Amino acid sequence: MEGEHLFCTASMTLEEMLSYGYLKRCCASTSDYGYGGTIDEMRRKEFSRIGDMTYLDHVGTTLFPQSLLERFMGDLSENVYGNPHSQNTCSRLTYDTIEHVRYRILQHFNTTTEDYNVIFTSGGTAGLKLVGEIFPWTSGGSNDSVSLFCYLTDNHTSVVGMRGLTKLLNVSAIPLTPEEVLFSESQESVAENQRHGVSHLFCYPALSNFSGTKYPLSWIEKIQSQKMLLQKTPGNWFVLLDAASYVSTSPLDLTAYQPDFVTISFYKIFGFPTGLGALLVSNRVAHLLRKQYFGGGTAAAYLSGEDFYIPRGSFVDRFEDGTASFLDIIALKHGFDALERLTGGMKNIRNHTHALANYTYSVLSALRYANGQRVIQIYSDTEVRTLDVQGPIINFNVLDENGGIIGYSQVDKLASLYNIHFRTGCFCNTGACQRHLGISNSDVKRNLQAGHVCGDDIDLIDGRPTGSIRISFGFMSTFEDAKVFIKFIVDSFTKKQLNVTEERHVNATLTDSEPSVFDQSNGPVFDLPNGNVIEDVRPTECQISLHVSKIGNKCVCKTRELASMEKSIKSITLSHIYLYPIKSCAAFQVSQWPVGEQGLLFDRNWMIVNENGVCLSQKQEPNLCLVHPSIDLIRNVMKIDGQGMTAMEIPLNDNSQRTVQVCHNKVCGDRVTTYDCGEKVADWLYQFLKRKCRLIRQSSTFNRYAHAKSKGLLDMPLASLSLVNEAQYLLINKASVLHLSQQLGFRGESEINNPEELIQRFRANLVIDGSLPFEEEEWSEVFIGDIHFKVLRKCTRCQIICIDQQTGEKSRELFQTLSFSRDGKTTFGMYLLNSTCLQNTNVLATGSPVTYAQKEVLKPKSQGTTEEI
Repeated sequence: MEGEHLFCTASMTLEEMLSYGYLKRCCASTSDYGYGGTIDEMRRKEFSRIGDMTYLDHVGTTLFPQSLLERFMGDLSENVYGNPHSQNTCSRLTYDTIEHVRYRILQHFNTTTEDYNVIFTSGGTAGLKLVGEIFPWTSGGSNDSVSLFCYLTDNHTSVVGMRGLTKLLNVSAIPLTPEEVLFSESQESVAENQRHGVSHLFCYPALSNFSGTKYPLSWIEKIQSQKMLLQKTPGNWFVLLDAASYVSTSPLDLTAYQPDFVTISFYKIFGFPTGLGALLVSNRVAHLLRKQYFGGGTAAAYLSGEDFYIPRGSFVDRFEDGTASFLDIIALKHGFDALERLTGGMKNIRNHTHALANYTYSVLSALRYANGQRVIQIYSDTEVRTLDVQGPIINFNVLDENGGIIGYSQVDKLASLYNIHFRTGCFCNTGACQRHLGISNSDVKRNLQAGHVCGDDIDLIDGRPTGSIRISFGFMSTFEDAKVFIKFIVDSFTKKQLNVTEERHVNATLTDSEPSVFDQSNGPVFDLPNGNVIEDVRPTECQISLHVSKIGNKCVCKTRELASMEKSIKSITLSHIYLYPIKSCAAFQVSQWPVGEQGLLFDRNWMIVNENGVCLSQKQEPNLCLVHPSIDLIRNVMKIDGQGMTAMEIPLNDNSQRTVQVCHNKVCGDRVTTYDCGEKVADWLYQFLKRKCRLIRQSSTFNRYAHAKSKGLLDMPLASLSLVNEAQYLLINKASVLHLSQQLGFRGESEINNPEELIQRFRANLVIDGSLPFEEEEWSEVFIGDIHFKVLRKCTRCQIICIDQQTGEKSRELFQTLSFSRDGKTTFGMYLLNSTCLQNTNVLATGSPVTYAQKEVLKPKSQGTTEEI
């Protein structure tokens, strides 16, 4: 039986479970993994660009082999392909090649033109939308004569979005859970039902892109024949199969299973080309389809001055509006060739990817803390070890020792330190996300009100997850990829080495929030001893009351008389001032500095962009920290220096350069108006960084403001921003830095011995001294000298703190220690905004006294909740 040798018969160490031998035990056959021993050579020759990256987002897109591109480019270099709608020789070559590719696609799915047509689309989503537009819906009339659109709740957003089309026709859209479909047994007379001419459509995925569940392909015939009756409304049922994720790693036999529509995306199979998909349409339904819009190439004849249009005789030609993406279609031939040449076919890919997923699942589901608490919560409905019901996807969240979920954004940031790439969130599948994570409809709406939207990094709200983590394997994935990922989990979320202390079995397959209708699977378990944890002293989140009143459009600060303004017992002072004239480059330390409308004068007024106009940060180019800008206010210049380079100067008042528009999603998604600083500095940067880039500066006429709808900003004055990410200022506490330094020492892993180096890594503007560790997190307002600041929020850290600002070298321990010491969180420092009513002075100076207003703790309501005002 498949996977029957999965279970351990004796205690095992982690090293044993990370061995190649254990991987082979997780395979149904010893030949499942590696394509007969050629996988390592394939990785070396075809995917050398991956380097030390561990790529685990193959359901998002797989990676293309190098030979695919080389042979495709060779094809384009040797042949001239014209527009397939023309009649010349090179255009005929294009047309014939496209038709050959159509046949190749049908052959890949074991069918022919006798049963299916191939309509090229811009992707899977476009195919789904096309079905919604051309399906023979019946609207109006009695309930028995109206079409139904039913869809599985475990579906991609693009399927659920089809209800927007059916709504216009008064066609009911009915979501169905997997349980409702599974238990839909028909007691009706099929002949009586089919006597009605109304057409109904059911859509479901062959593979859940959330959990990897393979839904039964046998549903297709049962629903078409109404052996499974989804609704009692009479009529004919048709099936739309979303196979985009499924066919990336599994063979689909359209002779054995014959859905009426199949949507696919080719980049999920080959990695290239993108923006190309196909809708496969069964001849069973082809004659029923109707189309209103007609584009170029679809007409046999039409009149521009009269409502006269005759479609072309070919079914495919009627539905492909405009010129097809013919060069991308030609690339598919080389994709199929490469897949066959490198792997031997889809069955081998299925076996290979499943072996890796099964192995990884077996180890992850076994991890336990010393108290017995599992480390990983896996979301699955099926027996992962059975490839017929589970694809190469593992969806999970990481738990702490008390069973609390560690936010997926924090895990993602830690993974970036290991150069591991996976996907987080709900994966455009809200239905499955809600079901597995226990998120109600009202929860989704409340989360939206709290600021969470699809695709952001808000991972926890009130301690509950908004999404999860998904890893997925592709045809070029290796055992080493799986092993690196498992080691990352162990190293990042445990304190000591894993050891097996006894043999047990665990049901870690199912979501806690809902029982499954599928069988459960077991796996080996081993204990995770807990090391000595230095607990972080953290203030409890409380409510704040801002002592600022508004008169008209002006704010009136109560300065020293603020009701809650306090001085700490120990005097607090401003110890360091840093500005960063060029975003993501080295700091410029000063003892005093003017304050402008956007923060410290000239702070992050410039940024370096690549040749595509995208801002570079130390995440992509660590050596940016070796570019040293400084400002000379007397000479009115910015000097840029670097080791081995001749320093150059840029005038501070030079606005003569041409204006350009740069859309930079790292500046809170804002479009900023900038101007280029010229060829001279671009050449300097190229010589130093060894890559093409430009220095640009924010235009002095452009105003960008902190987002008024952001949490905590509604009652704050409008704040103008430079090219900063979040706020005008970032403040850190030296005592908090020293506390973190102690944590590094306790863990015994740190090479960072100098607290000043730690301070530089956090890239703050303002550093205070004399406070207690993390006391700053309880503040709502701050006075530094006579300048008043509002505290916005904590700063969530990324992997840039792992870069030594003196050398550009990376290390992991600081980020890991920060996460460990803060219970999985990576916040450090506070964002500040300037009040609009500056008083007496607009210069910050080190040694200035620091006073603050503390958050006020309001009495909790009867139900135990509090509100922030």
